[in-house]
Parts: sequence; C-alpha cells; structure tokens
Amino acid sequence: MTSSTTTLPDYEQVVRLPRELGPIVVPESFRDENDHMNIRHYFDLCVEAAGGVFERIGFTDEYRSGRGHGVFTAEHHIRYHAETRVGEEVSVYVRGVARSDKVAHVVAMLMNDTTRRLSATLEITAIHVDLRTRSATPFAADIAAAMDQEFESTEADWPVPVCGAMGIRR
Repeated sequence: MTSSTTTLPDYEQVVRLPRELGPIVVPESFRDENDHMNIRHYFDLCVEAAGGVFERIGFTDEYRSGRGHGVFTAEHHIRYHAETRVGEEVSVYVRGVARSDKVAHVVAMLMNDTTRRLSATLEITAIHVDLRTRSATPFAADIAAAMDQEFESTEADWPVPVCGAMGIRR
C-alpha cells in the first residue's frame, strides 16, 4: 500500500499533466449553503474526468457488451484541500498510481485555475470484473498495455497525493 503524502503538488506541477476536464466556470447551481461549491460537484467533476481516462484505456460500452467485462469502483476517498467558489474556473487532471492484474488505482485532482490551488483529490480503486459472474477477473493483455501506457503518460517527479488508507492489496 502506498503511504500518505504530506506535501501536495503545486499548481504548476499538476497542470503539466494532460487536462482531462475543463476549464469549467463553476455555475451558480453548484453553490451550497456555505457559499462555495457543493461537495457533490467536486466528486462529480473528478469522476467524470477519471471516467474519460478509463474510457480511453478501453472500458467502453462496446467493451462491456462485446467482452462482457467492465470495472467496478471498489473504494474511493475524497479530500478537500481548498475551497472553490461560484464563478471560479476549475480543471481536472488524473494520474495513475498503480495497478495489479485486476485492480487499478488512480487519483483525480481538481485544480482551481482562478486561485491556482489544488481544491480536491479523489482517489479511486477500480476492480476489473466479469459482468456475467460479477466477480473479479484479470485485465486482458490489450487493456493492461493501454493502462500501463496511460499511467506512464502521467508519471511525474512528484509524489501522487494519496491518503495512505487505500490502494492495491497484493
């Protein structure tokens, strides 16, 4: 299991990664009673960005219907690092952490482009499953290769901001 990082990446470090979502101006409809973006929108934006990465790897509707396999989220952990308010601009970046033969671990980072700060991280572990038996199954060779390529494209010289409480159990 990966240990928790104490130092968060700065804005310049993260924005060197491929942007997966955004920039998006936070709309009035995202406001909560504390006058900042409601927690569900941090989650939704990060999930949408991570979903785009998983689709690019090959987890598409065709993959699910043709091969009968897909991914289930096994665990997620969201951390809020700085508030985001209505009218500010945000983007999301996703970085691969690790994978086993059946599990992928990624972190989505919601960046506030207006304040140039990391607003939130959403850490996700996803299990590859046979949709007929609903049980874990190894990644096919082409999917594993695509995932490795995707993870390599987000390698950086700074530690991934993980919580340390989750990861791939070997």
